[in-house]
Amino acid sequence: MKPIGPNFPHRRSALLAMLSAAGGAAALGAITAQDPYDPQREVDDPRGVVRGKQRAAQIVGSGEKLTITRLETILVKPRWLFLKIHTDAGIVGLGEPIVEGRAETCIAAVKELEAYLIGKDPRPVAHHWQAMYRHAFYRGGPVLTSAISGIDMALWDIKGKALGVPVYELLGGPTRTRIRVYAHARSPEAIRRAREEGFTAFKTGPSKSRPPRIVENLAFVRKVADGFASLREVVGDECDIGIDFHGAVPPQTAKLLIKALEPYQPMFIEEPVACQNVDAMADIARSTHLPIATGERIFTKWGFREILEKQAASILQPDLCHAGGITETRLIAGMAEAYYAGIAPHNPLGPISLAAGLQLAASIPNFLCQEQVSLGDGYITEPFRVVDGYVDLPKGPGLGIELDEDAMADKIGHEWTNPESYDVFDGSVVDW
Repeated sequence: MKPIGPNFPHRRSALLAMLSAAGGAAALGAITAQDPYDPQREVDDPRGVVRGKQRAAQIVGSGEKLTITRLETILVKPRWLFLKIHTDAGIVGLGEPIVEGRAETCIAAVKELEAYLIGKDPRPVAHHWQAMYRHAFYRGGPVLTSAISGIDMALWDIKGKALGVPVYELLGGPTRTRIRVYAHARSPEAIRRAREEGFTAFKTGPSKSRPPRIVENLAFVRKVADGFASLREVVGDECDIGIDFHGAVPPQTAKLLIKALEPYQPMFIEEPVACQNVDAMADIARSTHLPIATGERIFTKWGFREILEKQAASILQPDLCHAGGITETRLIAGMAEAYYAGIAPHNPLGPISLAAGLQLAASIPNFLCQEQVSLGDGYITEPFRVVDGYVDLPKGPGLGIELDEDAMADKIGHEWTNPESYDVFDGSVVDW
């Protein structure tokens, strides 16, 4: 892989001469034979990008010009928002800047940030993160931080593609050779299917016929415990099953449920209570030996600081679409390492989010497991595959994926909104 641009011929000649002088005849011949920028090769793109069975890697040296030209947002079923950041070199970066149920609001936030980004070099990613975040007097919040998150992913994707390496190589290189992922499964049948598909870790929710009350009766508690026990029976003791309370269980009932679940050893209890009151979560964490997990509705390093300081959770689940993208989540992982906390990135979204999570997982030492709901079938050209509970380390440049535009054609556009949930007995509003 060789740089292109005004200085490319000189660099290429120097490289070939150096290899020849070193006696690298075989290497010299291989490079000459495989040069994707050989002028004799067929070119059908006005930018001079060589196309064959696969688009040739386009390398842009650090001293060469690279400029953002356009930001493009795409609503994608079932409830996702994809982002493409275009450059004058033909390199396109991919991201997911979404708040579930607020897609149009996120589109507007991305549009507002476009004025800052157009015309700039995309490669100083951390600098752009700081500018987008700190130039807003009112900082943070789910919409702005999610917009920045998607843009950050796309900038890292561009940088990796420009250099011809995966993002994790830019973050210090891989810390592991494969990455564990988990599947959602709420019934014995679903967990059997997921097991047959190669998963060894799963996540479920409490078995219930109605929302939990502030203090629950014994029948409700037993139903939740029995439901989890039925899943444990299917997969045995070797597999891992987390359970997500979704922040929708009052703390009084959460303690009752956790006590009943302890004999079955869930991998973690996710969002046992809503994340707004960290002290309430810390109290629950102290009352059980089961790991407490949280993070999907917490943003930036400043949001996770209190969680760690108060030891409210020992597993952090930052969502790379919400918490600040790859740049910020890498810092959150470093903070967590100092508290012996693991990282299990949250991701109920699309394959771009998954690809970003895998890059992060590959580069940090305290990774636990990656959530996913789509391995990319029907969305990306080479969907991820699960073998014995793991996916292989991505090898492609940037995020390591490309969108399958033809397969996505029937999935463009959606109007997904958050469910409106009410108590079946008195009609009061309840969490979903």
